[in-house]
Amino acid sequence: MLNILLAAMLAQAVPAAATLPSDPVPADWVAVPDDELMVFTLANGHRFTVRLAPRYAPVHVANIRKLARARWWDAGTSVYRLQDNYVAQWGDATEKKPLVAGVVANPPAEYSHAGPTTVARLSQRDPYAEWAGYSRDGWPLAGNGATEWVPHCYGMVGVARDLAPSTGSGAELYTVIGHSPRALDRNIAVVGRVIDGVEWLSSLPRGTGDLGFYKTEGERSPIVSARLASELPAAERPRFEYRAADNPRFVAWIASRENRAGPFFTVPAGGADICAALPPVRKAP
Repeated sequence: MLNILLAAMLAQAVPAAATLPSDPVPADWVAVPDDELMVFTLANGHRFTVRLAPRYAPVHVANIRKLARARWWDAGTSVYRLQDNYVAQWGDATEKKPLVAGVVANPPAEYSHAGPTTVARLSQRDPYAEWAGYSRDGWPLAGNGATEWVPHCYGMVGVARDLAPSTGSGAELYTVIGHSPRALDRNIAVVGRVIDGVEWLSSLPRGTGDLGFYKTEGERSPIVSARLASELPAAERPRFEYRAADNPRFVAWIASRENRAGPFFTVPAGGADICAALPPVRKAP
């Protein structure tokens, strides 16, 4: 049985010699701008990279950029919460560290925005919205009528906040490390996506306190730096590319995610969850 399963998986992994309709061409890969990439370095040397989403949460992202340029995360911050099947959260565990000048303590509630800006959509209704689809520049979206939002999928980065009217400044962030908590959609600002190194967050020890908070300072994982790629020397900048969605090859890719083919998948699913069909991002070759 194991051999059959492995053979089926290998058959799926090895593409046919002929180009598939869903295969991208070189022009489909577009560089992520340097000022949308932010690299966090932990005290153990591990790094994770966040792609920021200024189009969808402009004031929150402006705050995050100001905090990074002021080196706010470089001292006294940590990953201080790890809730199993939910989120990893980082920032100032004491919530006493002053924000830097110019940071808006409570920005507008950037939980959704006018739309649609999608250029391609899934064929089936989303469980939490009328539709789900993709922006041209590589973001998953869900929407109702003229409003849309970035959904809470694995790796998405949100802004931790207190009860309303708090909207969170962006100093305290979290990323989804478990089953997609879509009930958070339109209740919290989504400001980005961890596109590299999420394993260094998801593999941290689970918090033993309420809601996964670490009980002691010694359990936390200190952050030693947070840098926008645009601040780094050119040779040290991470380079990533997103796959453009405004072409027939991406439409074919959607169809391939909704109806997986090959000898292992004997029954087509006929649809896909947006969080199970996240738009591809890759390191630049």
